[in-house]
Amino acid sequence: MKFTETRLKSILLSGAAIGTLAMPGAALAQDAAQDEENFESNVIIVTASKREQTLQEVPISVSVTTGETLENAQIRDVLDLQTVTPSLRVSQLQSASATTFIIRGFGNGDNNFGIEPSVGVFIDGVFRSRSAAALSDLNMVQRIEVLNGPQSTLFGKNASAGVISVITKEPQYEFGGQVEASYGNFNALILKGEITGPISENIAFSVDGSYNRRDGYANIVNLNQDVSDRDRWTARAQLLIEPSADFKIRAIVDYGKIDEVCCLVSTLVAGPTAPAVFAVGGALDTNFFSYNTFLSQVPRNEVKNYGGSIQADWNIGALTVTSITAYRELKNFLDQDVDFTSADVVTETRDQDVETFTQELRISSDFDGPLNFLLGGYFFDESITQDSRLTTGADTRAFFSLLAGNPMVFNGVEAGLGLPQNSIFRPGPLTAEQFAMDNRSWSVFGTVDFEPVDGLVFTAGFNYTDDKKDFALAQQSFDPLANINLVDAFIVQATGGGVRNRAAFQALPAANQQALLAAATNPAVNPLLGLSAFQFQPPFLNLPNAVEPGRTRDDKLTYLLRASYAVSDRVNVYASYSTGFKASSINLSRDSRPAFGDFIPGPGRSTFAAPNSPIIGAGLAVPNLGTGSRFAGPEEAEVYELGMKASWPGLSVNLALFDQTIQGFQSFLFTGTGFQLNNAGEQSVKGFELDTTITPTRGLVFTFAATYLDANFDSFTESPVGNLTGFRPGGIPEWSLATSATYTHEFGSSGNKLLTRIDYSHESNVAINNGLPTFNGPVNARRDLRIFQREVNLVNASMILQLDNGLEVGVWARNLLDDQYIITVFDGVAQAGTVSGYPNQPRTYGGIVRFKF
Repeated sequence: MKFTETRLKSILLSGAAIGTLAMPGAALAQDAAQDEENFESNVIIVTASKREQTLQEVPISVSVTTGETLENAQIRDVLDLQTVTPSLRVSQLQSASATTFIIRGFGNGDNNFGIEPSVGVFIDGVFRSRSAAALSDLNMVQRIEVLNGPQSTLFGKNASAGVISVITKEPQYEFGGQVEASYGNFNALILKGEITGPISENIAFSVDGSYNRRDGYANIVNLNQDVSDRDRWTARAQLLIEPSADFKIRAIVDYGKIDEVCCLVSTLVAGPTAPAVFAVGGALDTNFFSYNTFLSQVPRNEVKNYGGSIQADWNIGALTVTSITAYRELKNFLDQDVDFTSADVVTETRDQDVETFTQELRISSDFDGPLNFLLGGYFFDESITQDSRLTTGADTRAFFSLLAGNPMVFNGVEAGLGLPQNSIFRPGPLTAEQFAMDNRSWSVFGTVDFEPVDGLVFTAGFNYTDDKKDFALAQQSFDPLANINLVDAFIVQATGGGVRNRAAFQALPAANQQALLAAATNPAVNPLLGLSAFQFQPPFLNLPNAVEPGRTRDDKLTYLLRASYAVSDRVNVYASYSTGFKASSINLSRDSRPAFGDFIPGPGRSTFAAPNSPIIGAGLAVPNLGTGSRFAGPEEAEVYELGMKASWPGLSVNLALFDQTIQGFQSFLFTGTGFQLNNAGEQSVKGFELDTTITPTRGLVFTFAATYLDANFDSFTESPVGNLTGFRPGGIPEWSLATSATYTHEFGSSGNKLLTRIDYSHESNVAINNGLPTFNGPVNARRDLRIFQREVNLVNASMILQLDNGLEVGVWARNLLDDQYIITVFDGVAQAGTVSGYPNQPRTYGGIVRFKF
């Protein structure tokens, strides 16, 4: 199954337009009469299977967007990539560093560094373990491959839902490059440049960089400050060293920095707490798409992302040995108002650091015979540290006093409980956290291809992964009210101080215990119970401890079985079954709680009345300790897939039908005052992906792509809104469409061209989620039936005059028709009944000048 020039030419001379699975990056179909050289220049070579193959040959559902399409469509970063790849969805939410990648409805890991994404992002073969490390502007990109479905047999780390693989341009031995400047509304200024050339006959270099600055498209009214701006830059240098024709070394170093005011949060529903916001001098705006907001401080988010890699390729006859060694660091800092009003209630600060070392080694064959193989190993070593805190503001006490219905309520509580006056919700530290995690994993993976007859290939692949995580979590809770259990406090007072601890309570006769508990848990008898809603950040049980070791140990063998057949030079079909795996994720947050069983809370989270449990037995219980999760167990995916890739003169059609399931999907959802991490029992999706490219005449190209998803929670009994078994997961549209038209007008034989492009992407109307825990309540007892919807209709356009001397001048617009939609919604923080959310970016437009040399 050798990938020879003869084989390539036979494909090209068939007159087939090479089809793509992601339309816009497709090579233009050519007239059958065109010469062979022009055909070759339009072939797209991909490495989705870790081998070089044409896009038509590779038996994987893969979408490809070329660097040329990125330029023409003005796709700046991965956030824009989803407009041309319908199976991919990208959302940037709370901060510039909090981004979620979703493929076929599966994805997670945007707001907690202990959760690795189900969609793996690789840049030049190097795994970017957190989304914040994959947000740089797309510069000097050769192509982007989006692989749909589990890819664990070819990628050593966390690819249970899919892979985004960014391949940048290699240095060239011919001197050249380009510079680009773009200016648009909101004072958007984008500068890009790249240069490449020879140092010697076997060493080439390249240097590229970008600068992206834009005013915010929203306004913090009370502070007269923009929000949702852009302020980022990147720089990268490469060396290509080829001591011989069979040995190549590519070294890359890069640095990127983001320093932005992000992101706009709008109020969709002002709940019953809104009058208290205004009463303490705050404000909020309920016109969701006014792009106005009110905050107590300007949010800050700074991301530094840098590292280097060395890839070595050695051809030994029909064998190729590849080594990729990389080290990266990510530093993320944010400081923001998290009640999202101008009342000074609560702010959050996070300071996170990630250090990652990876090593991949693989050997692949290119024999003339029927057997070929790929065998590889992958090593991953990462450490994460986080220091974070919550701070109560000057308005916090007054705000919660108004919600309690009595401006002096906390003074009375302090007197009754013997606390210093004005100590509850006083301005200053509310919590401080110190989290750390070390993750070490290794895997062995490989595939074997057997081609018994020309065109028929059977493939078997495997991946064995061993993953170890060790984590330590500590927190200090400073609010005195949160440190007192209100049931136990009543018992202490009711017994005149005779019962002050669990041992004394358990020593009482059972009848006395029951009588005390009945009174202590009755709101009519125990007036303190009404204060439980204000115990937002109770004491935290640090770990590791005598019961919880603070570690996970996972291993899994996954595999691939596939048959592909070239029906003709124009039609390829394949069928596959594959499994995927993602190791346990850790809840590195103040919402981490012991598992039920390790601890069983008593009524009202009483420690006195808590049943026996390992944590009680070890004397580790702290006041108001609840249960939840320290981590979510592994995800295990499987997918059945049938595919066809066909091309004829002027037309290519690609189709993939799939049935995909993830068991133990790691769900991470906001509950109003914290996040819940747990495993959904099983989530599945059935659907298809259809992509076509039509070239009716020279210079005119139409593309159309559609993704249909029939998603379902097959089992999810413990979601934040109750049992969701049988429900369609929120946020997954049934239909996603992407289409484009590109016309290139050539001005005679001058070499000058005018390229005009328009594209449209659509997501069908969908419930954004399955309900909000505070606003809607459980699915079987809704407090409010409103489930908010999203429908997306985006039109983008560009027109670029390309002169033969390398100068290009153009105009562009994204979201040309200024479509408005809700990205997502969440319960107002500590504001029951309030709903907040993220509106989409409004229309942007501008002009561009580019010079290639």
